[in-house]
Amino acid sequence: MIKLQIVGNLGGDCIQKEVNGKTVINFNVAHTEKFKDAQGNLKERTTWVNCAYWTDRTAVAQYLKKGKQVYVEGSPEADGYLNKENQPAATLRMRVQNLQLLGGGEGGGQSNAGNQQSNQSMPSSDAVTSNANRMSEISEPADDLPF
Repeated sequence: MIKLQIVGNLGGDCIQKEVNGKTVINFNVAHTEKFKDAQGNLKERTTWVNCAYWTDRTAVAQYLKKGKQVYVEGSPEADGYLNKENQPAATLRMRVQNLQLLGGGEGGGQSNAGNQQSNQSMPSSDAVTSNANRMSEISEPADDLPF
């Protein structure tokens, strides 16, 4: 099993859908890394991950707003394609298995995801844990992935 863990901010409000009688919450997470290039100039690179959270615990959706900081972990999937300029590009998706709301973003501070329970060993009263059943098709491409 390959597991991806990300701490980042939501790029927009989540979208909740019903698919074949099951609920999926789709959202995008951005992680920005700052580094110095070979010439010593400060650079920034943002990696976007399209997330699909298959869950029956839908109360968390009200807290998944643009700018909110989250911790997500799950199974990654990458797809290659040619962009509008006919250049190779890639998109990174994740089937979310664990989601934690962190401080910051809309409303600031810690948010409580309601009566969700945590099966995660990481200390957090607002953890939301669920096994994902399948990956949602998300077609927004991410720019300049580091692989």
